[in-house]
Amino acid sequence: MHNRRTLRWTLGVVAMAALGALAGCSKGSGPQGGSSAAAAGGNEVLFGTVGPISGGIAHIGKDVENGVRLALDEINAEHPVIGGKPVQFKLMAEDDAGDPKQATAVAQKMCDAKVVAVVGHLQSGTSIPASTVYNKCGIPMVTASATNPDLTKPGYRNVFRMIANDNQLGASVVDHAAKSGVKTAVIVDDRTALGQGLAAVFKETAAKDGIQVLDAQFTNDKATDFMAILTAIKAKNPDAIFYGGLDAQAGPMLRQMEQLGMSNVKLFGGDAICTEKLPTLAGNAKTVANVTCATGGASVQKMNGGADWLKKYNAKYNGQFQIYSPYAYDATRVLVQAMKDANSTDPKVYLPKLAAIHFKGLVGDISFTDKGELQKPAVTLYTYKDGKRTEM
Repeated sequence: MHNRRTLRWTLGVVAMAALGALAGCSKGSGPQGGSSAAAAGGNEVLFGTVGPISGGIAHIGKDVENGVRLALDEINAEHPVIGGKPVQFKLMAEDDAGDPKQATAVAQKMCDAKVVAVVGHLQSGTSIPASTVYNKCGIPMVTASATNPDLTKPGYRNVFRMIANDNQLGASVVDHAAKSGVKTAVIVDDRTALGQGLAAVFKETAAKDGIQVLDAQFTNDKATDFMAILTAIKAKNPDAIFYGGLDAQAGPMLRQMEQLGMSNVKLFGGDAICTEKLPTLAGNAKTVANVTCATGGASVQKMNGGADWLKKYNAKYNGQFQIYSPYAYDATRVLVQAMKDANSTDPKVYLPKLAAIHFKGLVGDISFTDKGELQKPAVTLYTYKDGKRTEM
């Protein structure tokens, strides 16, 4: 009897220990590769990044995360001292799957974890609702990629954008289309905040530039079959399609345009289609050569030390570069510099320094308007030659 009780007691202790170990290892429950700041006596600081690292655009989300990781690795190697204490930044990276509801849930998770800053989210449709959550809990949020102007319209003091917005990107694309001889176009958007924002700019700028919009078609950011839409567009015989959406849809669309014999129709889009992976997503269709797209900022080769930076990136994340990692890298650097300037990692203390920052970064000179927009955003146009993204 005594032996049975002893055995039951021993098994109970083992089971409780096992459950505790499992709880401590649950996915996404805290910082990756480290403990919480409190457990480390205050010298570990939790830094957040959020984006889609699963699903059809995971390659773009992972590129952003890589940029943040690269910056934090370098900053930690510099042994920063903030507020008189040595600081080591730990990254809390979370997946919002490109879904607005999941984005707000993850944003609340960041608030609960008391991260000192967030670089993210990737898309406008996730960034806009998440920004409200971060505003309520006072965490600075810097997006490296979300372009819808509505992100900064509420005037939240904690929200910043590292690139040109849709007003600048969309107008540049349509202006170029007009100069290249486009007279008629059909607008297609994916009904996301990104897509609708670009579509509105396309329509407004086309009217100013004398381009006749023949029709508007709609899809979604999970679609892969565009045959019905494209057949309707082909009947209109436009010179071009203005597409507001992501590369995960633009790729299959281009492949199906080739299948339908629409090799004479040009496709114009914003930064979210302007990735290194677009030709692969299009099955290397010849129609990829008809693409013109715009990104905020310069090409990485023309950035300050961009060629050397890309070598560092590829040494760690070979084959993963897409588009936004330089902006995520600089966003991280800017946030930490603001903390250094304020001599504090407390968001309430360093936020005024972030708003007033003047920082010479990889992507250029970084300073913000009172709305959190870049003071001097740049736009670069690209096309694709021999399956490679090429600056125009």
